[in-house]
Amino acid sequence: MKDWRSLSLKEQIAQMIVVRASGHLFDHQIRYPAWEANNQQLKAWVEDFNLGGVILLGGSSVELQARSQQLQSWAKIPLFIAADIEEGIGQRFPGGTWFPPPMALGKIYQQNSNLARQYAYQMGEVTAQEALAVGVNWLLAPVVDVNNNPDNPAINIRAFGDRPEVVADLTTAFIQGAKSTAILTTAKHFPGHGDTSTDSHLDLPALNHSESRLATIELPPFEQAIAAGVDSVMTAHLLISAWDSELPATVSKKIVTEILRNRLGFSGLVVTDALIMGGITKYAPLETVAVMAIEAGTDILLMPDNPEVAIASIYDAVQTGQIKESRIHKSLERIWQAKQQVFTNLIGSVDVTKKLSSDRAKSTVNSILQNSLQQSKTSVITDPHSLGRNLIVVDDVLNANYLDLNSPAITIPQKYNYQRQLVDSNTLDCILLDSRPTLLQIFIRGNPFRGNAGLTDQTKAIYQKLLASQQLLGVAIYGSPYVLEWFQSMIYLDLPWVFTYGQMPQAQAIALQALFADKAHTLEFQSHDFGF
Repeated sequence: MKDWRSLSLKEQIAQMIVVRASGHLFDHQIRYPAWEANNQQLKAWVEDFNLGGVILLGGSSVELQARSQQLQSWAKIPLFIAADIEEGIGQRFPGGTWFPPPMALGKIYQQNSNLARQYAYQMGEVTAQEALAVGVNWLLAPVVDVNNNPDNPAINIRAFGDRPEVVADLTTAFIQGAKSTAILTTAKHFPGHGDTSTDSHLDLPALNHSESRLATIELPPFEQAIAAGVDSVMTAHLLISAWDSELPATVSKKIVTEILRNRLGFSGLVVTDALIMGGITKYAPLETVAVMAIEAGTDILLMPDNPEVAIASIYDAVQTGQIKESRIHKSLERIWQAKQQVFTNLIGSVDVTKKLSSDRAKSTVNSILQNSLQQSKTSVITDPHSLGRNLIVVDDVLNANYLDLNSPAITIPQKYNYQRQLVDSNTLDCILLDSRPTLLQIFIRGNPFRGNAGLTDQTKAIYQKLLASQQLLGVAIYGSPYVLEWFQSMIYLDLPWVFTYGQMPQAQAIALQALFADKAHTLEFQSHDFGF
């Protein structure tokens, strides 16, 4: 890899930009055209501007390997290829291992901290190994936030828990597991997005805690991640009034340089959260944000809406003396050090099918799901002896990648004469018109851009009417323990229920086997490979 000093100033700045791109190979497969450039545009940015990297979403794990090779072939300087894979490759790219959300490990930690640490290490190790096999060299994981706000719509079960010591312990184990490879890791979202009820994808949240509270709750997991050798820290679009009453953390020199760099001693890469998020776009235009983020001490701008605008804005700021060229050089030194770490130890082309979803990885997923499962103690569902309803509630019917006609959430109830009815959580009114005996399955978790943590006053009222109708024969909740807590406060004593943190087919099979006490089908469902 050529020395960064031989690059022009614009090329040096371009190395500080990571753009969003589709993981699919062809333009007609692009799912988010507002954020993902077509191949002609993307190739021009990589070849002509020498962009630093891409963040990928979409495509199968096997396709992703070909896509990564394609992107690297366009680049004069090897690219960072990043992905938001907090729950394993399979979370974003089918075919790889899909782990339960991190909060499942926090639940296990309450009973057996050593076992939870072991799972977290294996989760980091498997995720890193599979990521490198498909060409991803930068994990935008783990989430280091302490989710102590049940109404948090952005973090929720993406966090390892609601106690800083648990989060610190498990994120450290995850980082250690991932660092058994040459992959880059990321602690996010600094200085802590866990105690917010506003989604920074939509607007700018504010944390109004005192410095002593921040030092006690929010910062310890980041301090532990830094001590564990995390390679990068992602800043959050948050207003932290105790440290900077005017500027969001993304663009605050007080927070990025004085606290993260100087006080906490972090010397690795600082990367922004996505710059297309409402929490920062509503604050200022990209031209301003790009310059302010670099002034604050950031090394990498993630997902600017237009990389050409970001590069030009920073270049002009250097030309006018607003930003010193030496400031750009400091970031380039860190970027080069990180790229040398990744590409010095780069594995050659491998048979990706031999690297993904190993028996050991699937066994670990199964164990985490089994050990974090919760269910009622009083009864299980019995056959209704007539046609029942399998009512499945999801966040978005068009984006429920964990469900298809062969998913256990559909096929297991079908064996007991439950006919499926799939509805969006925001169109629940229609469910009260059906008086059949009902199995209720709820797939709700914290998800970006939704704006709430899963239950609204309107949906609570509908669920209350359904509970009062006495037509429910059982409830299965997938994802959020906060949804479970509400149901437990409302549910009648003899109603069978089961809860799992996972939403993938493997979680569905384990949960429904428990709910139906279906020993006859346990071996059948566990022997199937559902694509995780």
